[in-house]
Amino acid sequence: MSVARLRPPRTLGRLACALLVLVAVTDLLAVGAGYHVYREAGVLAAGTGIGATPSPRAARADHLYAAAGVLQTVTWLVCAVVFLVWLYRVRVNAEVFRPDGHSKARAWVIAGWVVPLANFWFPRRVVLDVWDSSGPLGTPPRHALVNLWWALWLVSTGVGPLMADLYDSAVTAPEFRNAALQGMAADAVDIVAAVLAARLVLRLTRMQQERILAGPVFVPALG
Repeated sequence: MSVARLRPPRTLGRLACALLVLVAVTDLLAVGAGYHVYREAGVLAAGTGIGATPSPRAARADHLYAAAGVLQTVTWLVCAVVFLVWLYRVRVNAEVFRPDGHSKARAWVIAGWVVPLANFWFPRRVVLDVWDSSGPLGTPPRHALVNLWWALWLVSTGVGPLMADLYDSAVTAPEFRNAALQGMAADAVDIVAAVLAARLVLRLTRMQQERILAGPVFVPALG
């Protein structure tokens, strides 16, 4: 493993925060698109147009919902890359602040998100270690923000794909209506999770900037 070197995280933190806000915006657009599907499916379920081809409005609502899903996916992927680069940067910085404060090897900063089972708790542990190592000296760290973000992240990533499958398998108007309603609920959870993640990025970035400015910091010896 390479020697930890201190590098300011401000630029990456701002970019990650902006992308997290953009994720929340795309989720909000998806909620709006889901409402259109919910409304049009309700019209069909009430009996309008039975035995006929679905109305152009219903077709447009379905296309809009699909487009919103694609936009969500693209934005989420870009945000995930930048977030992981930022997280790796603040993890390395935290090793300079406190070399003995990390229970997981540096490789888990990335691997922890993709290894089955480990991805349920390793990323949280990595973030908590960075959080504790970056806080003001002599101040007991509070973990409420990290824990709440992680709980909503698990709910969002667990429920979101299930809701997408539910919508894809829908056939009747009531099924589409139910799937759209549950999809809106999942997107609402993701909005809150993204906002909390943005707040976490800002707080942790600011904590490290303050530690850097306060100096001096411990620099591990080579070898």
